[in-house]
Amino acid sequence: MELSPTAIALIGLILAAWTLGAAAIILRSSRKLRRLDALRTSVRRMSKLLDEAPAVPLLVRADGRVEAPEKLAGWLGLDKKPQYLSELAGGQGKGLSPEQLEQLSDAIKATQKSAAPFRMAITPPGSKRSLALRGSLADPAVSPGGSAQVWIFDFSESEAELSELREEATRAKGDFAALVGLIEAAPMPMWFRGPDARLRLVNRAYVEAVDAEDAEQVVSKQIELIEEIDGLGPAQIAQQAAQQGLAAERIVPATTHGQRRSYRVSDLPLGSEGVAGYAIDIEEMEQQAREFRAFREAQRAMLDQLSLGVAQFDASQKLVFANKPFLRQFDLSFGAITDALPFDRFLSDAREKRRTPEVRDFPAWRAEHLAWFGTRDTQEEAWPLPGGVHLRIVAQPMPDGGLVLIAEDRTEQLALSATRDTLLRTRTATLDSLFEALAVFAPDGSLQLWNRSFAGTWGLDEDELDSHPSADQLLKLIAPNLARPARAKVIGEIIRAATLDRQEKGGRIELADGRTLEFAGVPLPDGNGLLTVLDITDSQKAENALRERNIALEEADAVKARFLANMSYEFRTPLTSIGGFAELIQSGAAGEVSDQLKEYTDAILESVGRLTEQVENVLDLSQSEAGLLPLNLERVELLPFVTEVVRSREKAILDGGLSLDLRGNAGGSIEADKRQLGRAIGNLLDNAIGATGEGGKILVDIARGKSGARIVISDNGSGMENEELSRALDGMRAKEDGSLERRQGLGIPLARQLVEAHGGTLTLQSEKGAGTTAMIRLP
Repeated sequence: MELSPTAIALIGLILAAWTLGAAAIILRSSRKLRRLDALRTSVRRMSKLLDEAPAVPLLVRADGRVEAPEKLAGWLGLDKKPQYLSELAGGQGKGLSPEQLEQLSDAIKATQKSAAPFRMAITPPGSKRSLALRGSLADPAVSPGGSAQVWIFDFSESEAELSELREEATRAKGDFAALVGLIEAAPMPMWFRGPDARLRLVNRAYVEAVDAEDAEQVVSKQIELIEEIDGLGPAQIAQQAAQQGLAAERIVPATTHGQRRSYRVSDLPLGSEGVAGYAIDIEEMEQQAREFRAFREAQRAMLDQLSLGVAQFDASQKLVFANKPFLRQFDLSFGAITDALPFDRFLSDAREKRRTPEVRDFPAWRAEHLAWFGTRDTQEEAWPLPGGVHLRIVAQPMPDGGLVLIAEDRTEQLALSATRDTLLRTRTATLDSLFEALAVFAPDGSLQLWNRSFAGTWGLDEDELDSHPSADQLLKLIAPNLARPARAKVIGEIIRAATLDRQEKGGRIELADGRTLEFAGVPLPDGNGLLTVLDITDSQKAENALRERNIALEEADAVKARFLANMSYEFRTPLTSIGGFAELIQSGAAGEVSDQLKEYTDAILESVGRLTEQVENVLDLSQSEAGLLPLNLERVELLPFVTEVVRSREKAILDGGLSLDLRGNAGGSIEADKRQLGRAIGNLLDNAIGATGEGGKILVDIARGKSGARIVISDNGSGMENEELSRALDGMRAKEDGSLERRQGLGIPLARQLVEAHGGTLTLQSEKGAGTTAMIRLP
C-alpha cells in the first residue's frame, strides 16, 4: 500500500511523540534506576538468572515448522511441544484461539517478507497468563532461509516487566534517533515548538525554504516560514492548537526561493512537550486543481453549446451536472443541479412532465433503469414521448460508479427521414412521368438509376438494366440499335465526362429506325453523372421546315427590297415629269396663269413633293432594314443643327397656333449624317405638330453629357394609349371607328431606323390626353 506524504509525516510525528513520551518515562524511571545502583552488584550476580528470565523463544521457519522449548507448551496448556505454527491452537480451550493464531500468523508472514519487527500481547483462552510477543527476522547465523524469531514473555512476573521496560527504552532511543534522521532527511519543512510556541528544532528542508544558513540561525532568529493569516502568526496558531489539544491544518501561501507557492500546514500538539509542525508544498496540486476546474468549466461551457442534452450523475446516483439542452428537454430548473436531484426522482419527475415513454409498469421500468449504475456496458434506448417527440437516450457508465446520460432529440431527424422517403418516392414517380429519358451513373461507370423512358428510348429490354450494367456493357447493348454502331463511343465519352471529368457535354445521334436523339451528360453534386436523352425527331423535322421557310423568306425579302428599289425609281421618273410640267405651267410658259390654275398647280406641286418624300422614306426604310442605308458622317454642332431643323417647320407651327420652346447649351457636337438625322428629328417634330391642337405647346430639349447626346421632343397633344403607341412605331394609328390609318406616314418608324443607324435609340412615352414624349439618345 502506498502512503501519501501527509500520512508518512503524521506517522513520523506520532512516532516522535511516542518516543518523546518514552524518553519522559525513562527519565521518570531514572530515579528507580538510581535506587537500583546499590543493587548493581547483585544484578551482575543475577545476570545468569536474567538470561533465564521468563521468556520463551519461538523460531518459525518459512515452511511453517517451529522450534520451541517444552516450556511454551506448558504456558499455552498444550499436551505436547508444537511442531508447526498451526499446532499452537490446540482446541478445546488449549493453546491460542483461532483469531489469535491468525493474527500471529499474519504478523510472522509480514516479518518474513519485509523483515519488519512486530509486537503483540495475547492471553490464551482459559488462562490467566498474559504473554507478550516480540517478533523479528531471525539472524542468518541462527536460522537462514527467512525464518522469524519470536520471543514470548510472561507478563505475570515483575522481572519481565523490568526487562520489557529496558527493551522498550532501548528501542525508543533507537526509534528516536531514526525519527530524527527521518525528519532531517524529509523533503518537506518540519519543525518543533516548545510549550512557549517558540521554534526549537527545524529540519534541513525548513532551513532551505527560508534561505537561512543553518538550523541554529533559524532557531536563534525565530525565522518563520508561514506568514500571518487574519492577524495571527504561525506561533499563535500553534499555541491555540496546543491549548485546544487539536491538530490545526490550513492551506496558506508562502514565499520560498523567490517563488510564491501554496503549502498545506499542520500543527500537531504533543501534550505538554510542545507542538510539532510540517508544511507540504501543494503548489502543483493547486495548479492541477485550477487547471482541472478551468478544464471542467470549459468542457461544461462547450456542452452547453451542443444540441445534445448531457447530464452526469455521481456514484450516489445524484445529479451533479446538466447542460442547457438537457434542462430544456426535461423541463428542469438549474436548482435540480444545486439540489443534487436523485436519479430515481429525476425519472419520476420526467414521467409527470410527460418526458418519458408511456409504460404499463412504471416502478419496474424505473428499477430497470436504476440498474444502469451497476452495469459496465453502454445502454441505448429510443424514447417516443407524447406529442410526437422522439429522444435517443444513451447511458454511459463511468469508472467512478457514476453515469453520463445523453439525450438526443431525433424528432426533426425522423421527420426529415420520412420527408426524404417521400421525396425519393416522389422523385421516382416524377422521373418515370417525364417525357425525357434519364439515367444516373456512379463514378465507376455503373448504372444506378433510370426512368421508364430510358429503356424504350434506346430500344432496350428493361430486364437488361436490372443488373445495373456498367457503361461499357450498356454501350454494347445500345450499339446495334444505332444507325452507325461505332458512334456508341461518343455516348461513353459523354458519360465519362460527367462522372470523372465533372464536365457537362452533349451530342446528337441517329438510330437505325430513323429517330434522332439528343443527349447530354450533367455532373451531379453527389459525384454521380446524369445522362439525359430526348427524342428530337419531330422537332428536327420542324427545324428543317423552319430553316427552309427562313430561306424562302430571305429570298422574298430580297425580292421586296429589289421591288421597292425599282418602284421608287419608277415613281421618281413620272413624279419628276409631273412636277416639272406643273412648274412650267405656273411660270406662264404655256400661257397666262389664272388664279384658279395657279391654285391647281400649287396643289399638284405639293402632292408631288409629299409623294416624293414618301417614296424616299420607303426607299430609306427598306435600305435601313436591310442594313444598307449609307451615312455620310461629319462633325455636327448639335444646337445650331436642331435649331435649323425647327426653323424649317416654323410655318407649320405658326399655322397650327402652337408655341415651341427650344432649350439647350451651345458647345455640344456629335458625329452624324446631317441629312438623315435631320429627317429623323423633323419627322418627330411633324408628328408632334400634327398631334397637338391649337394653343398647344411643343418642347425641344437638347443636352450633351459624358455618355452621349440627348434630344427630347415632347408635346401636350392628344397622346396615345399603349396599344396605339406600339402601332405608331409601325406607322399606323386607330381611327374612332376602329379602323387603322396612317399617322404622319412612315415618319416615326423611319425616324427610329435613322436613329438606330447612328448607333442611338429612340423611345416614346405617351399618355392619352396628356401628350407624347420622344427621346433620342446618340453616342
